[in-house]
Amino acid sequence: MSRAEMDKLGWDSCDIILITGDAYIDHPSFGMALVGRLLEAQGYRVGIISQPDWTSVEPFRALGKPNLYWGITAGNMDSMVNRYTADRKIRSDDAYTPNGEPNKRPDRAVTVYCQRAREAFPGVPVIAGSIEASLRRIAHFDYWSDKVRRSVLFESKADLL
Repeated sequence: MSRAEMDKLGWDSCDIILITGDAYIDHPSFGMALVGRLLEAQGYRVGIISQPDWTSVEPFRALGKPNLYWGITAGNMDSMVNRYTADRKIRSDDAYTPNGEPNKRPDRAVTVYCQRAREAFPGVPVIAGSIEASLRRIAHFDYWSDKVRRSVLFESKADLL
C-alpha cells in the first residue's frame, strides 16, 4: 500500500499497519494477505508494508502513524532459515521475494521490524506474530549464535505475541 492508495480510498490514516518480510501477494498462501483481508472485513483500515528497508526508519513512516497498532511478521518462513543454509552460509535466493532476490529481510526480522516500528512512532502498540515469533516465544537455543536466547517478546520489545 502507498500514500496514493490511501488517498484514493479517502483514508487519512490506517487503523492497523501490518509489516511483512515477504513480498505482498494478495493470495491465501500469504499470511499477511489473509490477516489484512480479515481485518478489512471487520471494518478496519489496514495498511501493509512489505519488505521494508530495515536500515532506515523512513519506510516505517510511509503510511503514517497507525491508530490502533502495528502487526509484525517475518513472513512465511523464519528469517534465519530463509537467509542461511544449515551450514550457516548465506542463501543465494529468497523464495518469497520477486525474482528470488536475496537480502530483502534482516536476520531475526521480527525483532528488527518491531524495533523500527517503535522508532517510527513511539507509544503505538506492537503485536508480533508469524512462525518466527511463535518458535521463539520462550527462551530457546539459537543454532545461529550457538547460545540460549531470550524470548522474542523481550528481544523485540513487542507488546503482545
